[in-house]
Amino acid sequence: MKPELSIIIPIYNEQDGLASLFARLYPALDALQTSYEILFVNDGSRDNSVAILAEQFRQRPDVTRVILFNGNYGQHMAILAGFEASRGQIMITLDADLQNPPEEIGNLVAKMREGYDYVGSIRRKRQDSAWRTLASKMMNRLRERITNIKITDQGNMLRAYGRNVIDLVNQCAEVNTFVPALAYTFARKPTEITVEHEERSAGESKYSLYSLIRLNFDLVTGFSLIPLQIFSMLGMAMSLGSALLVIFLLVRRFLLGAEAEGVFTLFAIAFFFMGVILFGIGLVGEYVGRIFQQVRARPRYVVQTILQDGMTQAEAEAPSYVRLEKRQVGR
Repeated sequence: MKPELSIIIPIYNEQDGLASLFARLYPALDALQTSYEILFVNDGSRDNSVAILAEQFRQRPDVTRVILFNGNYGQHMAILAGFEASRGQIMITLDADLQNPPEEIGNLVAKMREGYDYVGSIRRKRQDSAWRTLASKMMNRLRERITNIKITDQGNMLRAYGRNVIDLVNQCAEVNTFVPALAYTFARKPTEITVEHEERSAGESKYSLYSLIRLNFDLVTGFSLIPLQIFSMLGMAMSLGSALLVIFLLVRRFLLGAEAEGVFTLFAIAFFFMGVILFGIGLVGEYVGRIFQQVRARPRYVVQTILQDGMTQAEAEAPSYVRLEKRQVGR
């Protein structure tokens, strides 16, 4: 029988915190008194996470499934793989670091049962550094203006999705995407609730400053053409301004004669225009790069194996290289 809930949890080098996650997650779900499955998606961990997940599968094979990637493809690809393998009517994404308490899952499920098909979450009091919190809020405002996607707290992955939304997400084949925003575009009745936020139970954040910048580029360029349109209008305005400046300098030269004053001012203006042009070329390059990745039509991720109920004991305990013939390829 298909469960009501599917919990998707990406895993990347989380060996130090998995025991704490298991100790809180399973009791929280058991307390809901409904059918559920937990899909741990290992995103190419280089530590002992795979062995810990395999052991947990052997302890709770009735509700535990483990998807193993053959490499590192990123958090959002891991979530998409979990969506494709899920069987529940309500999908819930959760980070493994326990910054989002598993006990909050019940609140999301209750809200979904009210008839919503997308329930986002807003962290009540973020346990992140001040600069990261400020940067996130600024990016949220900018992203909402550009994409018209109303997600108050885009960095929070504790979210619930209806089966109707996930079925549409599974039909998409974007190489670069932002899962909450993609699902939001398909939701008929979205809403948000406030949840608690805790400090990481162990380890460090896997998102560097570069990763966060790249993620926001994916979000903005994947859901809007406004950045290109802004630079098109800016280019026209700069062309008009440059033409007026040339006319002014010609008239000044004929009336007052040749002079050397203002040379450095012109250099400053020229360097400013060059900087804007280079930034615009880089922005166009971001769009072109995503088109290039998409038209190559390579698999978004490769699933090495899936540990799930029904496997024999020998299959569950076999080393990964023996199970390579069971490889599955994501679209």
